[in-house]
Order: sequence, then C-alpha cells, then structure tokens
Amino acid sequence: MDLNNYTLLCDFYELTMANGYFQTKYKDTITYFDLFYRKNPDKGGFVICAGLESVIDYIKNLHFFDDDIEYLRSKGCFCEEFLDYLKDFTFTGDIYAVPEGTPVFPYEPIITVRAKAIEAQLIETYLLLAINHQSLIATKASRIVTSAKGRPVMEFGARRAHGPDAAIYGARAAIIGGAIGTSCSISAKEFDVTVSGTMAHSWIQSFDSEYEAFKTYAEIYPNGCTFLIDTYDTLNSGLVNAIKVSNEVLAPLGARPVAVRLDSGDLAYLSKEARKMLDEAGYPNVGICLSNGLNEETIKSLIDQQAPFTSLGVGDNISASKERLGGVYKLVAVEKDGIIIPKIKVSEDSIKTINPGYKKLYRFYDKETGYALGDVLTLPNEIIDTDEYTLIDPNERWKTSTIRNYIVRELRVPIFINGKQVYNMPSIHEQKKYCEEEFKKIYL
Repeated sequence: MDLNNYTLLCDFYELTMANGYFQTKYKDTITYFDLFYRKNPDKGGFVICAGLESVIDYIKNLHFFDDDIEYLRSKGCFCEEFLDYLKDFTFTGDIYAVPEGTPVFPYEPIITVRAKAIEAQLIETYLLLAINHQSLIATKASRIVTSAKGRPVMEFGARRAHGPDAAIYGARAAIIGGAIGTSCSISAKEFDVTVSGTMAHSWIQSFDSEYEAFKTYAEIYPNGCTFLIDTYDTLNSGLVNAIKVSNEVLAPLGARPVAVRLDSGDLAYLSKEARKMLDEAGYPNVGICLSNGLNEETIKSLIDQQAPFTSLGVGDNISASKERLGGVYKLVAVEKDGIIIPKIKVSEDSIKTINPGYKKLYRFYDKETGYALGDVLTLPNEIIDTDEYTLIDPNERWKTSTIRNYIVRELRVPIFINGKQVYNMPSIHEQKKYCEEEFKKIYL
C-alpha cells in the first residue's frame, strides 16, 4: 500500500458515476462544485479555514497506479475504455479557494471547483475530509486561544487524535488557529514550528524519590526545566522539591526553571498557592503551566477566579473535538457552449437547499477601522458599487444594512488553472499571522 497515493481515497460512487459520465454525452461537460458548510460547530460564530495545503498536494499527485486499475477491473462494473482512460488521468480543471487562516461563515463557498464532471466528482471525498477535519481543529484552537486572553497555548493532542494523519495535520491546523507550538515531534519537524515537551508522571515514578527525579532532570536539562509537580502531593512535595532542586542544582549553574506544570486537582487554588510559594522562594518569573482536559469554559472559569497561570497545554479539546464540521460538496452549475447554467438541489429541509450558480465571495471592510462589515455572495458579473451597498440577510431578507466608506476584497483566490498550480503556498508562520490579523477584524 502506497500511503502517499490517495487517488482511491474516495467514496465508491465517485467512481461509478465517473464511469457513467464516461459512457455518456456528459463525459466532457464542465461542472462547477462548491464546498461549504451549513452550521458553525460548537455553537460558535465562525470557522477558520484550514486544509488547503493538503488539497494542493493531493491534486498534484492525483493518478492511478496499475494495481488501482486492476482492483477496479476486479469489481466487474467498469468498462475497459474507462479503465484505459484512468491510466493517464490527471486533474485539468480550475480550483478557487479561500486562503488558510481566513474566518468564514455558513454557506460561503470555501472552495469552488470548475472541471470536467469526472474530474470534479472524483476529488469530492478527499477535499471534504481535508477541509472538514483541519478547519474544525483550526477553529477549535482559535476558540481556545481566544479564551486564554493572550496566554500562550500549546497543542498536546496527538495521542487522542483519530489516526496518524489526524495527529500530524491536526497539529498544523492548531498552529494556524493560534497555538504557539505542538508536542507532536513529526509535525514540528515537517512544518518548522515550535515543539514542546519535558517530563511525564512516569519519569518521576521511575526514580526512588521525586527529588531525585527532578534533580536528575535538572542536571541533564539545566536550561529548559519545567517541573511536573502533581505526581504525589502538589504543594507539600512536588513544588517543595522543584524549589529545592532549583536552589541546589540550577542556581549554582546560573540557571532558573522555566515553569512548573499542574495536571490535576483544583487548578485555580493550586496555581494561586504555587504562585505564592514561588514568589516567596525568589522565583517570581517562573511560569505556571496548566493542563488536564482544558476547554473554553474551564479556561474562562480559571481566569474569572484570577488563577495566575502563564501558559496552557490543551490536548483532547483541540485534536479530538466532539463536534464536527459538516462541510458538503455540491454541484451548482454546468457549462454548455460557454454559458454557465445554474443547478439547484431543492429539499423539503430548507437548510439543505443550495445556492445555485457560479458565485463570487466578497468581504467588506470599514475604511477607517479595518473591521469587517459583512460578506456578500454575488453572481460573477455583478459589479460592486464603491460608494454604497446594501447587505441583505439570506435567511431573513427583511434584515438589511446599508454601508458606506468601505473597501472590498474577493476572498477566494485561484489555486489551480487548467490543472496547473498558480498559488504560492505561504509558510505556516505567515498563515498563522494572517489568521490572527483577519480574526481581529471580525472578532470585536
């Protein structure tokens, strides 16, 4: 199994439909598909786009190997002409997408694909899994980081992620969403981001005493000591030994501990007491890192209780969010003789009725403050008035707002044109900075 070949990572109906298109007049029909979501996860107000880099890599490497063809032949439902066609298959269409790190909202087309029906259909599953997963993680990280009110957040979620790829790319998405680094070594290596990790409870348990465990660690890593102090008795043992080792081992070397970490118990109370003891011992600048199943609510509670923590490590509630991002991929138009013909799926469930046609997505910003005023979907040939524009709520059309003194930016950018990549992927650090800047414009 070639783990770098994701061509068959698609629902089987993508292939049966492709075979059907191949044998009909629709083989070369140009289609338009929108990828969007209908509802913000976790009762939130936004989603942070992520996953585009994975999509780009997938499209660039899209091809069928001989064993893929043989597998499909064994199913007995594909014509030989179609299988021959797949031998030289490449993506030749256009893809437009919202850059990673952009806050977006329900029903906005995050990605639009313009391609032959077969090509556009085959890529559906991968596009959805990449965008759904990574955008969910980036969004959750952004919410956690926002709740921390300026205190740095590390992503600790690899062990709870849903598989290796989820751990690797989840960490990447968390960085885009605002985390300062990750505990996942391979992610840190591959994406050139900060890696963090010191000791677990097992390190301390392995030694004859907590003091010996801390002393040994300090001797090996004098310039990067974070002591985990809740293995036995946080205040009467763990912190006491951390201070003792700092005085007896680190101080003579001209070093100081970086932080102590609390991973259980009443974090608000323990952090307050730890702060007092550290200050009294002459370590006012030593940080207090908190972990242990933290989420937005618990972080807010800690801040409300004036817990003096300086950093957070968050795992499950970033990497294994209990919510999901229900992104969908829907046909919105076909092109015949150069004319774009809108297509619509009508449902008795109004939330599933799609916006037909090829559309453009714009964001309006206040000229003076830079804050976002609203997003607008338009037909491709619509001209945006530069002096005055009326925003209309698509669901409750009586809600309108007329705005002036604004600038307009088209959110989607070309990624592939005629199958060739035309987009220069920013570094993860550039995407993180971009996300921070754009988020400030929508989150007042």
